[in-house]
Amino acid sequence: MNTFLIFRFRYGLMLLILVLCNFIVQGQSMSNSERYPIIPYPAKLIPETGAFTINANTTLYIEDKAFGQDASDLIALIKHVGGITLHKGHAMPNNCIVLKKDTSIINPEGYTLLITSARVILSARTPTGLFWGIETIRQLLPPSNDPGIKEAKELHIPAVSIEDHPAFAWRGMHLDVVRHFFSEAYLKKFIDRMAFYKLNKLHLHLTDDEGWRIQIKRYPELTKQGAWRTFDAHDSACMRLSKDNPDFAIDPSHIIHRDGKTLYGGYYTQKQMRNIIRYAAARHITIIPELDMPGHMMAAIKIFPDLSCTGKAGHGAVFSEPLCPCQEKTYQFAENVYKEIFTLFPSRYVHIGGDEVDKTTWANCPACKTLMQKEGLTNVSQLQSYFIKQMEQFFHAHGKRLVGWDDILEGGIDTSAMIMYWRTWVPKAPIEAAENGNKVIMAPGEPLYFDRFPDKNSLYNIYHFNPYPNGLDAQAKKNIIGIQACVWTERIPSEKRADYMTMPRMTALAEVAWTNTPKDYNSYLERLQKQYYRWDLQHIHYRLPDLSGFADHNVFIDSTLLTVKKPLADMHIHYTFNGEIPTQQSLLLPAHLPIHHTETIKLAAYTPQGNRGDTYTVQYTQETYIPPVKLENSLSQGLKCIYYIGQFDNTKGMMHSTPAYTYQVNTIQVPPDIKAPAFGLQFRGYLHISQTGIYCFTLTSDDGSMLYIDGKTVVANDGLHSATERDGEIALQKGEHPISLDFIEGGGGYTLHLQYNKEGEAPQDIPSLMLGH
Repeated sequence: MNTFLIFRFRYGLMLLILVLCNFIVQGQSMSNSERYPIIPYPAKLIPETGAFTINANTTLYIEDKAFGQDASDLIALIKHVGGITLHKGHAMPNNCIVLKKDTSIINPEGYTLLITSARVILSARTPTGLFWGIETIRQLLPPSNDPGIKEAKELHIPAVSIEDHPAFAWRGMHLDVVRHFFSEAYLKKFIDRMAFYKLNKLHLHLTDDEGWRIQIKRYPELTKQGAWRTFDAHDSACMRLSKDNPDFAIDPSHIIHRDGKTLYGGYYTQKQMRNIIRYAAARHITIIPELDMPGHMMAAIKIFPDLSCTGKAGHGAVFSEPLCPCQEKTYQFAENVYKEIFTLFPSRYVHIGGDEVDKTTWANCPACKTLMQKEGLTNVSQLQSYFIKQMEQFFHAHGKRLVGWDDILEGGIDTSAMIMYWRTWVPKAPIEAAENGNKVIMAPGEPLYFDRFPDKNSLYNIYHFNPYPNGLDAQAKKNIIGIQACVWTERIPSEKRADYMTMPRMTALAEVAWTNTPKDYNSYLERLQKQYYRWDLQHIHYRLPDLSGFADHNVFIDSTLLTVKKPLADMHIHYTFNGEIPTQQSLLLPAHLPIHHTETIKLAAYTPQGNRGDTYTVQYTQETYIPPVKLENSLSQGLKCIYYIGQFDNTKGMMHSTPAYTYQVNTIQVPPDIKAPAFGLQFRGYLHISQTGIYCFTLTSDDGSMLYIDGKTVVANDGLHSATERDGEIALQKGEHPISLDFIEGGGGYTLHLQYNKEGEAPQDIPSLMLGH
């Protein structure tokens, strides 16, 4: 072989080796998420080759007696998943699992996990850390009811080295059991899911205007009467929604008939609640009780009307009549109630609510005027602070620490109070609290209120949420101790609906709370794929990933194809043309469905196990290209933006109002100097289209918005709601086209974002050069 051929051979071999090495490295990288589908992802994970096999000869060695309960849990887990009984024994060179105490692990919730083909070593300083390590092992094992696993008589855990600890000490889920009630059995299921994803605080909202859900022996009427109600506006709204979605049906197990009335409700006896607390504690979860006061107390005031300033229950200017903070009987009642709560709940933290207090009657109350003069208070906001401080002293005297919504900052608050931030329209609240020395839990309505309807951006927004507000220095950052998602249940009347609204959003929350940074969203989505299969086997009614490939309103000239992109390979999509909700007996959607006429199509996806996803109503309209308008004068760049101050239920409400100001803007967004909590905007001008074609516009808003081009509705996203994305298409000829966009803000989100794309191109913001007036 001559020198040239030898060179070519060696060069080719070298290239082959490089390609193979690159393929192997890429393959390992791509398979890590599938091989280690752990949520939340560990702080540090090093993949290893091989796997540990659990079989009938595997032994369990416990190094510290403090880990006895966790050892029993691990034995039960292996038995439940694979039908294999672990026997306790001595540490062996091979085929053993070791639970080891490691005092060098600093974080009390931290652990290390080393899995090789020979053994498993799980180390922690505390039982809590060990428990989270066992939950990681649980996620590496197959689901407990996976068909065929127990018949195999052995389990395999992939080899790995993990060093793990949480980013935040408070990793919370909140559940409102007042607006709609949930059984003891469901709370335990909820707790199991939290533990699986290493969430450690369950905040139970137990009292509100609509009901009283916890037994207080000193005041039996609170549950005898206060736990039951006739159907209210929330129930009626759910009943209307249930016509199209059975998940909104009122749970009949919480309906009774008494004295000729149909009543909805329920409550937990103290015995039941102790069972729930013990169940949570065994999974290292603390239950935080909330009895909301001084506002949101109608259920109690209806029974004890003299607790209010007016001697009756009712509504003020905005919210319900609150407790009167200026009479001794109010404090006697509150303290008697909380004494029983303190005895019942071992949690150091107790939530007092303190939000949305309508202070109208306080301003007119003679007793309050007298108290304000005596205490040197100058406004009713300081009365709220006075009430909270009195209660906080009582909490401290009983070894408890007060938690309140950020509303309690109004009028001043002691640094010992813990603040739970929710009002996204008051961005300074968590900053002021943290800089003041208060511990802060981040629970902003956007994106962490899970009662808000999810869309295709929900997981992304949660996953990329930064718990640290901008502008905090290093010292103040230490006071941000955690994050929490809240589930208010005005529109969640059933366990299936609660599943749908929390899963999979709970998993994104868990990863932010535990892992925080750095994070890999694509890796998270890959790991999430494995969770869907678990949930199917557990009969969790989770929200399926979104379908894509179409807009809410689509247009075409001659004909088009409906091509839906399926996020799960085994998903089946069914459709109807007759307006009915698709069932599994409806037509199966082909890969490409031809559209030749104006049609309205309903789509619904199903998993092989029968879990149904959202119903999509997809409109197709046959149109011709709309010609541009002829303008006599040249345009100025940008749009006119007309500003209205006020509370509007929809965008049409601005028609009867007087404008407060008119801006000239270059982009479609809320002008930065607008500070009103509720307002409306009207953008007016022209849109320059450089090429004839079909254009898709994507409009995201919190609250309502409507987009019109050439007088036609392109995107309808009206009403009061959380940040929601809607889209629509329109066929436009090259030239200038009138554009109108109406937006209302009801108090909170300030979200307004408009993008466009032409016939399949990537969406982009509308540049200022396309806008004129």
